[in-house]
Formats: sequence, structure tokens, C-alpha cells
Amino acid sequence: MNKIRLALLGLALGSTVSVAGECVPPEPPTVPNGDSSSMEQMLAGQKTVKTFQAANLEYMACLEPQITAAQTELESGSKEASAAVKELEERYNEAVSVEEGLAEKFNAAIRAYKAANPR
Repeated sequence: MNKIRLALLGLALGSTVSVAGECVPPEPPTVPNGDSSSMEQMLAGQKTVKTFQAANLEYMACLEPQITAAQTELESGSKEASAAVKELEERYNEAVSVEEGLAEKFNAAIRAYKAANPR
């Protein structure tokens, strides 16, 4: 019985890793320079940021079922699942951090644009 359980666990973890491998994080766009960009360039930059955010949301949604499956295995006493949970959670948290960093950069660019182009 234990051999069957270990084989199923190996298959589940192998599937987790391979499916997680199919979850590819999007590349963050380059933020326009607010000091020297035109309004059109800033609007185009805003569009690329929104496109990235949507793609990043899809990436995180791709990771979520894999995290849940690995956590379930970990809770059932699987020591092997610990590494999978850690890796998947790190990838998810990195995606959140990248998006937050991009938002901070774009907001700084907006402030710079407004300072360079007062009404």
C-alpha cells in the first residue's frame, strides 16, 4: 500500500512540477521616462502595464491549483511535497513583487511627467 501511495505521490509531484513549468511568467514592460515622454508615450506605457498585469494575473492563476495540490500533499504528511510548495509559493510571491515594483515605477513616471508638464 505504501509503495502505491509513494508512486502516486511521485506522479502528483512530477505533474506539479511539469505543469508549473508550463506556467511562464510574463516579461515586465519598460516604463516610459516621465521627464521626457509625450502624453501619447505615457498612455502607451499605461497600456503595456495593464497588459502585463492581465498576463501576470493569468500566470498566478496558473500557479494556484499547483500550490493547492502541493499543500494538500504536504498536509497529508508528504515530506517530498515541502520543496514543491516552497518553489511554487516563491514563484507566486515573485510575480506579486514584480507587479508591485512595476506599479511603483509607473506611478513615479506619472509624477515625473506631471512635474515636467504642469497644466
